[in-house]
Amino acid sequence: MIQKKELREYAAIVLGAFIMGFAIKNIYDPANLVTGGVSGIAIIVKNLLGAPLWLTNTMLNIPLFLAAWRLKGWTFIRRTLAATVSLSISLYIIPEIPLRPDDLLLSALFGGIVSGIGTGLVFMYQATTGGTDMLAALIQLKMRQYSIAWIMQFLDGMVVLAGASIFGIHHALYAIIAIYCVCKLSDNLLDGLKFATQAVIISDRSQEIADLIMKRLERGVTSIDAVGMYSKSGKQMLFCVVSKKEIVLVRDIVKQIDRKAFVIVSDAREVFGEGFLEYS
Repeated sequence: MIQKKELREYAAIVLGAFIMGFAIKNIYDPANLVTGGVSGIAIIVKNLLGAPLWLTNTMLNIPLFLAAWRLKGWTFIRRTLAATVSLSISLYIIPEIPLRPDDLLLSALFGGIVSGIGTGLVFMYQATTGGTDMLAALIQLKMRQYSIAWIMQFLDGMVVLAGASIFGIHHALYAIIAIYCVCKLSDNLLDGLKFATQAVIISDRSQEIADLIMKRLERGVTSIDAVGMYSKSGKQMLFCVVSKKEIVLVRDIVKQIDRKAFVIVSDAREVFGEGFLEYS
């Protein structure tokens, strides 16, 4: 039985796929921007043969999913299957509203932003939209000397080159801009949810600072014995992890209690445990 949490995750995957579908159908396709993947192949096939985007996307993914199901099992493909089916449905039902196909720069930037948001939502919940992602995972089973990421880049590069041969190098260069925007935005969307901030505090009034942080922020604080090698004096070094918004309060607390305190603030890329990310 699907739990509420998993249901919300699938809803986010479907939403992300529909956002991607909008970008492909109404931004990339009208502007002839081939950004790699099966969606890029679908744009090429539509231009050459007139086949609808959703049909090409579906037909190319069916053999990949059958192979993946046979080699890696249902658990590996179920979320990606939901995303891929949702993408094909979105390409079928979303109405055509071409957004300035004559302006390639605007299409590349706006398409990259919209598609990046959709891609980030899909990736956030351990799914992909199939295509070259799935093919790369299957190829890697036979060619273990190469990483999945490297194989994906190679496959997508081949699709972009195919697009360049049909639509011209001018369109391919703008497609690369779109790809960059997608990568940056989807990465930032993922990192923005995972990132936290860690603070290391060295003070003669460590206990007071720790008490106030725990009281106001309801965050845990760890005390570590430390020795200043210059003064040879022992002190308590505090370590705490908070959200990016909460670090401002931590600084205010330290400033309020001990203006001579030594504070180091840095990003924590991923934090698992109570109050942060759950272990999957």
